[in-house]
Amino acid sequence: MYTRPLARLIEELQRLPGIGPKSAQRLALHLLKRPTSEVQALAQALVEAKSQVGQCSVCFHLSADPVCEICRSHSRDPQTLCVVVDSRDVIALERTREYKGKYHVLGGLISPMDGIGPEQLNIGSLVHRVNKEGTQEVIMAISPSIEGDTTTLYVGQLLKPFTRVTRIAFGLPMGGDLEYADEVTLARALEGRRELD
Repeated sequence: MYTRPLARLIEELQRLPGIGPKSAQRLALHLLKRPTSEVQALAQALVEAKSQVGQCSVCFHLSADPVCEICRSHSRDPQTLCVVVDSRDVIALERTREYKGKYHVLGGLISPMDGIGPEQLNIGSLVHRVNKEGTQEVIMAISPSIEGDTTTLYVGQLLKPFTRVTRIAFGLPMGGDLEYADEVTLARALEGRRELD
């Protein structure tokens, strides 16, 4: 149906998360209509990002430098550490503009079914970091799931001897109706309740 170079482009685009056959086709056809300079700029940006972006040596967030901007920042609270699964979570929390501390990216969740144990994650470095830096609070910002809860409990038990460990509240989304919420979400909303100001 497609000439071979176009078919290959569509196949490669389908490998991206959230891109199905129709989206891949639409993107491929769009790219073919763009000037060669734009397509080359996109290709160069992909190659540069792949070769230059790595992990921060302190928190494991994505960074083009050995230590990321958040870890280098003197305006961030060094006494508070937010533990997340991956860099997408750091980006989501930064968009809120509410959190002013630092981060630690685990790089995944404990999942024995998938052969992922604590030793495959950045947990040892987290414990060492909390102990060494005298962190006052660790906020576990991991989504609720079997793997998420397992990881949160495991990491929490390791850190409790060194610092205060808290977990972000989960519950109803803004504009959500109680009647459509599942039992687990409602239970978490009740557990995470707080006093009115």
